Amino acid sequence: MTASFWLYLTPLWILLGLLLVFGIFALLSRVAGGKFVKPIVQFVLKVPLLGRGMKKASQAALERQNPELAGAIKKLERYGATRDPQRAQAAMSNMTAAERRAYLDAAGEQGDALPDQMNRQMRRQLERARKRGGGRR
Repeated sequence: MTASFWLYLTPLWILLGLLLVFGIFALLSRVAGGKFVKPIVQFVLKVPLLGRGMKKASQAALERQNPELAGAIKKLERYGATRDPQRAQAAMSNMTAAERRAYLDAAGEQGDALPDQMNRQMRRQLERARKRGGGRR
């Protein structure tokens, strides 16, 4: 009789376990700006089904928030621009003016946050891209 009672509570135990895992995840995301969540998310992205789902959700959110930037990122990924600067230049030449502006604005926001990691050539290229993008508005 008591064994069947615990068997009936199995879904409740699973639900409580998932609630505990999500609670820990939420707590870790609040501590130190999410510093401890990053390795967990990187591991989850390596799992094929979860990684694809998270990537699709992120892409959909970006398309709703900034469609031009989403289009620019799709073109950069299609060209394989993350590995080769020449491919990045080819992708940039095939972007519309709005996509290029959105991408340069997003890259500029990221670049402003970490200016010490860029060398002189990268800073000059970014500045030239900003001047070109700013003159076409």
